[in-house]
Amino acid sequence: MPLTFRTFAIDVPKLFALTISRGTSGTTRNFFVEVSDGIYTGIGEGAPPTGLPPDFCDIAPRDLAPYFELAQSQEPYEVWRAGYEAGIEAVALAALDCALWDLKAKQAGKPLYQLLGIPKPTSITTITIGIEPKEVVQERVPHILKLTGAKALKVKLGSPAGRDHDKEIWSTAREVSQVFNVALRADANGGWTPDESIMMASWLKDNGCEFIEQPLVKGDEHLLPDIFPHFKLPLYLDESIRNSTDVDLFADRCHGVNLKLMKSGGISDGIKVLERARHHGLGTMIGSMCETEVGIAQSAALSGWCDYVDLDTHFNHNPEPGAGTDFVEGVVTPRDVPGHGGYIQDEFMPIEKRF
Repeated sequence: MPLTFRTFAIDVPKLFALTISRGTSGTTRNFFVEVSDGIYTGIGEGAPPTGLPPDFCDIAPRDLAPYFELAQSQEPYEVWRAGYEAGIEAVALAALDCALWDLKAKQAGKPLYQLLGIPKPTSITTITIGIEPKEVVQERVPHILKLTGAKALKVKLGSPAGRDHDKEIWSTAREVSQVFNVALRADANGGWTPDESIMMASWLKDNGCEFIEQPLVKGDEHLLPDIFPHFKLPLYLDESIRNSTDVDLFADRCHGVNLKLMKSGGISDGIKVLERARHHGLGTMIGSMCETEVGIAQSAALSGWCDYVDLDTHFNHNPEPGAGTDFVEGVVTPRDVPGHGGYIQDEFMPIEKRF
């Protein structure tokens, strides 16, 4: 029986608006693809980052149409490669690619992580606090740590108000989180200059930080060799790493890379990002943008290969429309069910879906 496809979108409001160095996000419209063989149905999610056109979820089905046809006869990686070479938006491609992998695992009767030959994860996930005034950090950090039971906290830095504000945010978060005994990590989201990066890495090392993500803005990777030898903490690249090709380009100027399926276009190249990182002896991390638990489940299937995990966006939705993972002792854990396990709860499923 031929595969059938359908797409739909869901508006996902955040419990707390998230502010990073590039702006603030309060609600996202996430894109989903379902693919069915008549017996099993796979689902994949694309969570668009800031900067995509507001009508992305209307454009994506038209862009993907040729690859729905290609998927009738080709494996997921071949479909991904054709879409990537044609310049299909990575977020749309990720939704299709992850749906195909979910279907493939369901057809095999295996959890996706087992189908991929990846162990269950053991690394704790971070929970994130955005760039906020000191008073908000004081109140929100204990709240989200109590709410989630997380064992690691990521603090967004790169404040437009300057490095003194970064230090104030960090010091406040560190102080109010001490009672929870959590690991502390920092993410500048490209908000620092080279000199600021060196200075902040030294300061953060003395103030309890494990590692720093993306000190320089994407596009300034040529400056990384100037700061890398002087960087006092592990330096992980996030926005600079979109796909496996980027890992090879920047392997000599970082300690590790942060994989996001929304950047790599899905699982097909996501696996290769991790493989190339391991080839170069780099640390590995997997993160999320604004995915529901469907997207978190997609990523959790790969997280057993990762040293660090940042799969927390579903904790900050109000309400959360997805389900399908477990949170065990601070670890986002895929379920032992066929596929990646993620699904949209019936009460949030749109009545009408675009085909």
